[in-house]
Amino acid sequence: MQANGTLTEPTPDRGAPDAAARRPWGIIVLVAAMSIIAIGVVIVLLVGLLRSLEPGALTAAPAPEPAPAPVATAEEYAENTQAYDLATLPVIDVFTIAPALPVDDRPTEGVLPMVATPNAPGAALFADPTGSPVGQLPSTLRFDGTTVPVIEKQEHWARIMISGRAGLPSTGVVGQLTAWVRTADVQFTDNTMSVRVDIAGSSIQVLDGDTVVWEETSFAWGAPATPTPPGRTFIMTTRVDEGAGYTRGHPIVYLGLQSPTLDGFNGQNNAITAFHYHDVRSGAISNGCLRLDEDAIAQLSALPLGTPVVITGT
Repeated sequence: MQANGTLTEPTPDRGAPDAAARRPWGIIVLVAAMSIIAIGVVIVLLVGLLRSLEPGALTAAPAPEPAPAPVATAEEYAENTQAYDLATLPVIDVFTIAPALPVDDRPTEGVLPMVATPNAPGAALFADPTGSPVGQLPSTLRFDGTTVPVIEKQEHWARIMISGRAGLPSTGVVGQLTAWVRTADVQFTDNTMSVRVDIAGSSIQVLDGDTVVWEETSFAWGAPATPTPPGRTFIMTTRVDEGAGYTRGHPIVYLGLQSPTLDGFNGQNNAITAFHYHDVRSGAISNGCLRLDEDAIAQLSALPLGTPVVITGT
């Protein structure tokens, strides 16, 4: 009780049981309550466990992360240091039929950002780095084609695109010619420029790396019977042909890829695809060449030899 702001001990109630007499029953009640609570907790845990064992409730442990799959790499070909007499090997150029050399088997893929040029007097060409050479690419040719894109490069070998053909369309052989060279026989130069032709999308683009730096959307391409050949190729040579009056004196940008339907053209034993000027330059009307206006030809003729060109949408 509280009196006048002070604490006083309460007077015992004579009619109530003694506190000492009440203590054992309080302990018993407390223990019983705690036991009931403990039993309840156990029951809850057991129920949860049983529920976790019901069909459909079991979940597998997370599967371990799979080890990364090995990245497939091209076979590394052994070094070949044998000396070859280039004079005994045929020159491969724009006029050559070279059935021993392979046609490009991945014509829609890109190329490495570099070009290769043979050391003087030239480089031996191989169909397979494990075999003997089947031709040569001289360091100089009348119609160029000696600076070429690199498709694949290893320590001792590089696969390149070259001018010429593996066969004639009339025999069913079409596509860009390729060959292997020893890396010791050529010089490599960085090149980030490329040309992308999308005929279906009516677009010719010049790219520096992945950046489009110029585009033309108005041009003509091959007629159905003489289509523009699809695939990857390169700028073989750029020159003015005074005999081609339709170009009106503008340079012709010749490519390494030839017609898929013509064995020859205009009395020649080749059917080169090219970018060139023409007054009539809209739709599928040409013999396979890409006809453009003078500004577009100026842009394309300024590109370095060996610049890769990829043609799609034919």
